Amino acid sequence: MNWPKSQKLLDENARLIPGGLASLNRKADPVIAFVRAKGSRLWDIDGHEYIDYHAGFAPYLLGHGDDDQIAAVTKAMHDGLSNYGTGPTREEGDLAWLFLRAVPHAEKVQFFNTGSEATQQAIRIARAATGRSHIIKMQGGYNGHHNAVAMNLMTPRVELGALQDGEYPRVPITAGIPPEELVLTHAVPFNDLDAVERVAQRHEIAALITEPVLQNIGVIKPQPGYLAGLRALADRYGFVLIFDEVKTGFRASLGGYQAIAGVTADLSTYGKAVANGFPLAALAGKASLLDLATDPDPKRRVLIAGTYNCHPVPVAAAIACLKKLMDPAMDVYGHLERMAQRLEVGQRELFAKHGVPAIISRVGSASCVYFAKTEPHDWEGILAHHDAAFDTRYRRALIERGIYHFPVIVKQGSISFAHSEADIDRTLEATDDALRELRG
Repeated sequence: MNWPKSQKLLDENARLIPGGLASLNRKADPVIAFVRAKGSRLWDIDGHEYIDYHAGFAPYLLGHGDDDQIAAVTKAMHDGLSNYGTGPTREEGDLAWLFLRAVPHAEKVQFFNTGSEATQQAIRIARAATGRSHIIKMQGGYNGHHNAVAMNLMTPRVELGALQDGEYPRVPITAGIPPEELVLTHAVPFNDLDAVERVAQRHEIAALITEPVLQNIGVIKPQPGYLAGLRALADRYGFVLIFDEVKTGFRASLGGYQAIAGVTADLSTYGKAVANGFPLAALAGKASLLDLATDPDPKRRVLIAGTYNCHPVPVAAAIACLKKLMDPAMDVYGHLERMAQRLEVGQRELFAKHGVPAIISRVGSASCVYFAKTEPHDWEGILAHHDAAFDTRYRRALIERGIYHFPVIVKQGSISFAHSEADIDRTLEATDDALRELRG
């Protein structure tokens, strides 16, 4: 395949927009400019069609352009594109009621536009509640682009360094973070309770924030007892436990990964799938923490503000999405599981057939292929065992056969309700052909 029009568009945009894109996380090789999406399919400006497993970094749980959701959004647009900027709206209350039915471990919920806003607010609330400043995050975990967590993601081996007292050297992913802020964040390995405890013994920790399943670096599952261990450490050392379910929320299950694990955080953040790709995020959890927004003591009160919080269009999209996810007649999660199993079984057979060492890690409709002989449990495990060069070639080979995975190593694949058995079978045919070429 060739993508000359896509490259031309990027070059034209770059004259006006730094890098040519409004989010540089979308920049990848090959450069492909998509112009249309429906169901499980994408079409690019160069005329190619793809079965989509990227799902825009995972939000499209129902698929692109879900008809029921579009009908609800269209009605909201005709009713008036405003949350009026004053007073409550019936729709935000309706959404909160539905959300808390779907996520019964949460007592209250507040809404934002992006996951980064939600995680930023969660950390602010934790600091206000505890009177402390330090936080713990996971090496390889992505929790937003704000200063407190914009560090230690897919850190190259040469920069990662060694653990010291349980934590890694700080490696920010952006310039512009004051050194005074950097020292307040401590990055530790995922699945390592001892590392968390060593940091908690040395610093007054306000919060620990983690995805319950690391999905910035594929699908790294928590080991047995790990999440319960975090809960126990939070209680012992008095910090707020924050589960970032921006990716796992509603994709792993209706109640998020916490419903699967049986471990409840103090605060949890959601986004992406909650509105099937429309810009809406949520912060949910203990009422005692969320109610700091209305605390009578101004020294404890936490500001919640945002002109576009609960804008009627994403609210309508989220309500329509949740109704569909909660409808037993639709059997959304049953269909997702059947398609994901069909893909996983087929992939395992093909990797064995072509003699490719591979581990498939899957939670519900999210999965990742690690080209390794052992399943990684943290970022160090990926660096040590995953064949990154083969991963890069594999993703490119699939794209050239009309199967779109984001062309960056260990990025998760996501199945939607719109994927069919025919989509899965076509994907497996392309995979068979790609592996045959890659293995020579």
